[in-house]
Amino acid sequence: FFVVQSTSECHFSNGTQRLRYLQRYFYGREEYVRFDSDLGQFIALTELGRPDAEYYNKDEDTLEQKRAQVDTVCRHNYGVLDRFLVHRQ
Repeated sequence: FFVVQSTSECHFSNGTQRLRYLQRYFYGREEYVRFDSDLGQFIALTELGRPDAEYYNKDEDTLEQKRAQVDTVCRHNYGVLDRFLVHRQ
């Protein structure tokens, strides 16, 4: 059987001046669809991901929530971890 997994990633550049949020979805070991905050939408990476990307890109509530996660997840977590990260550089 295959496992469906999801990961969320925050990419920081120059503190929080440049943020990128990715939510990646895998079936087995293959990434098939992702949300990319730089593009503001879901991107199909395989044919398996095409229906999901089309479905979620039509759902404005889902897109709004994912776009907001740059601030609610990435920027927030950077603020929480900033002191710890600076001391470890």
